Amino acid sequence: MTRADLHTLTGAYAVHALSGRELTEFERHLAVCDACRQEVRELRETAAKLAVATALTPPPTMKDDVLRRIATVRQEPPRVAAREARESHAGPRRRTGRRAMNFALAACVAAAAACGGVAVWQYRQASDARDTARRSEQRVARAEELTQVLAAPDARSRSGRMTDGSTGTVVVSRGLNKAVFLASGLPEPPAGRIYQLWFSDGGTMRPAGLMDSSGRSTAAVMSGAVGKASAMGVTVEPAGGSKAPTSDPLVLLTFPSA
Repeated sequence: MTRADLHTLTGAYAVHALSGRELTEFERHLAVCDACRQEVRELRETAAKLAVATALTPPPTMKDDVLRRIATVRQEPPRVAAREARESHAGPRRRTGRRAMNFALAACVAAAAACGGVAVWQYRQASDARDTARRSEQRVARAEELTQVLAAPDARSRSGRMTDGSTGTVVVSRGLNKAVFLASGLPEPPAGRIYQLWFSDGGTMRPAGLMDSSGRSTAAVMSGAVGKASAMGVTVEPAGGSKAPTSDPLVLLTFPSA
């Protein structure tokens, strides 16, 4: 096998389709040929990118179309020295068979990449469905927790007007060690900001979760235990929340006594 023949095996090697003597000779050649090493790297990177690309279901005629066009597409050879290029003219019939094999391998890579893309698409669809189901379960769990606090035998509430004119109410169950905050008419926060709830432990504010609002009535179970908290507050914070309040509270509600 001449060096010119070895140059045509990059596609087969990239998809692990060589074995035996051909594999041994090509890997020996690969150790001294920069052009082939570069081509193998590019072929493998391309196949990997195609395999994880978002893909649509291929049409039924795709395979037949690819196989029909194989004979009409000329593989671009790697850049080699002039002497090796001259060698490529010797034994054209033998190389024709190898070139056809490389075309077939290229088609296989394309088909495998398409199938891989379909598999990735199917996986993403299943993953999205699981995420949707998980979010639904979380909403149900939050609703149940909210109901438990509001229906607790020792539930006590305190209401107040916020600085923006909306109304806020806190409901506390010492038995459950939980609190719920309800707001009516709370407007959407400015872009890049979010409402954050706080427990007040003797004047020290402790984060108690974030709260979304779209101008409608909103209810949220405050994160964490009530503990020794004697009040709660609401502030407007940067998206993602803060470790300590960065703005004046919209409201401070003292917890009702038992």
